[in-house]
Amino acid sequence: MTSHQPAASLSNMSLERRAWEIRRKAVRMGEVQGQGYVGQALGVADVLAASYFHALNYRPDEPLWEGRDRFLLSIGHYAIALYAALIEAKILPEHELETYGTDDSRLPMSGMAAYTPGMEITGGSLGHGLGIAVGMALGLKAKKNGAFVYNLMSDGELGEGSTWEAAMSAAHHRLGNLICLVDFNNQQADGKSTEMLSSEPLPEKWAAFGWQVQRVDGNDMDAVVKALDAARNHAGDQPRVIICDTLMCKGVPFLEQREITHFVRVEADEWQKALAVLDENRPE
Repeated sequence: MTSHQPAASLSNMSLERRAWEIRRKAVRMGEVQGQGYVGQALGVADVLAASYFHALNYRPDEPLWEGRDRFLLSIGHYAIALYAALIEAKILPEHELETYGTDDSRLPMSGMAAYTPGMEITGGSLGHGLGIAVGMALGLKAKKNGAFVYNLMSDGELGEGSTWEAAMSAAHHRLGNLICLVDFNNQQADGKSTEMLSSEPLPEKWAAFGWQVQRVDGNDMDAVVKALDAARNHAGDQPRVIICDTLMCKGVPFLEQREITHFVRVEADEWQKALAVLDENRPE
């Protein structure tokens, strides 16, 4: 039985190669449907690579192993990104990426736990993920299970009252086994999240709610790895949050520069161009 243990010995360069693989797989899936939230996948790939190949404890061939760390995707439309990570982690077979978004596929365009091994929750109704994570963390704590619960959420979810109710509950119940990852790409469907409903100053707000807080460049692998280590090893029973500032479409400059990147428009002839750009910058 294969197992991935946290704090693995992969070098940051190896993790960057994993992130590159996640980006490439996401673009390949986008090409299958001619659409998809690839901008988010490209942006959050470093966070996913560091999570799955450095921090998380799991068994690829036993997705429901009781001792696993739980990784919750609150932002269901990021499913294309998580599928790429699950394929890279060998929880899902690579050939299935060719079925992305098609009838009877285990890889629907929005993440659903009933369909996909490794998908812990059905996300997408934004603002629910952290509350579910609190419940899971409470359950694990009651059972004296030492696993961590990771919740990946978006900056747009910071405008939901349920998020802050969950944050307050996590601190009240002293959930030191809960790590929240906030993908702060400053984009929502209607524009910049800071212009729709600003949540700044974020570190001070999370700290006021009783959390241990870090804010890092989410596209700097060394910074993300150090933040994950600090979160797991933090003494005490505070819940932990890592705010990850990321760039939409990271790694594909011609997409990074698009005015609208929340659901970035990629023309039919640009999928292969995007893959070519990634291949030109493949980490060794």
